[in-house]
Amino acid sequence: MDKILIFGHRNPDSDSICSSIVYNNLKRAQGMDTEAVALGEVNDETRYALNYFGLDAPRVIDGVKEGQPVILVDHNERQQSAPGIEKAKIKEVIDHHKVANFETSSPLYFRAEPLGCTSTIMKKIYDEQEVDINKKMAGMMLSAIISDSLLFKSPTCTLQDKLAAEELAAIAGVNLEEYGIAMLKAGANTKDKSIKELIGLDAKEFDINNKKLVIAQINTVDTKEVTERVEELEKTISTDIKERNLDAFVFVITNILTSNSEVLVMGEDKDKVAKAFSKTLINNFMTLEGVVSRKKQIVPPITEEFNK
Repeated sequence: MDKILIFGHRNPDSDSICSSIVYNNLKRAQGMDTEAVALGEVNDETRYALNYFGLDAPRVIDGVKEGQPVILVDHNERQQSAPGIEKAKIKEVIDHHKVANFETSSPLYFRAEPLGCTSTIMKKIYDEQEVDINKKMAGMMLSAIISDSLLFKSPTCTLQDKLAAEELAAIAGVNLEEYGIAMLKAGANTKDKSIKELIGLDAKEFDINNKKLVIAQINTVDTKEVTERVEELEKTISTDIKERNLDAFVFVITNILTSNSEVLVMGEDKDKVAKAFSKTLINNFMTLEGVVSRKKQIVPPITEEFNK
């Protein structure tokens, strides 16, 4: 029997990687033949967490074969999953996003909760099944919650996320605030990355009412480090739009210190994206004050506008 692969979405963020590792640890402790893998290289933020807690990054795969048993974490939409996912055997899904274009040929365990982070659900599962959480697994879950909630600044963050993080920080033996800031800053470095790397670090593809969009997001402590490279940004994004036949590319540059985002929008439907926020693009840019969450503050208004 094939080993069950556990993975998050493409262009993985900390929650995708950490949830895969944590769930794999649980499944293996229960005697299952599983492996945590990734659909892309880990980013700087995730690497900081892995190094801090002495764990290796999962191996990267470029697709799954027909009949491959898999468990999806932190996603459920096919276009965000592994190439070949439509022919794989999906055994479980653990997620905190909306459910879209999802269908299987056989029953499965599907758990989706409206929380700020998949790893918060993972902690609940550990507790429900009375499995001890060791320091490394606590560190992974804590790191994911910090990342997805921007240290509790994101509107997606719930009381359950905060309480879980506090408990996990105690188990991991870290100061929650100090560790969180250090980890977020490690992932906010943009100077030594190419534009192609920046727009692909955390990019998700969405199909909305027969329109194909990519919404990418990066965190920084100085948005000017990115926006001043506008010519290269527009050239690279234009190429991506043509190659992938996109109707719009939305690039969100979030300042983790001010909780504001500068957004570059390109493509034939760029003005429709701006209209979703009652904004007018100026040189393809708009400013969204107090906007930090793609899942709760960006995707919903765009979806609503494109479904009109």
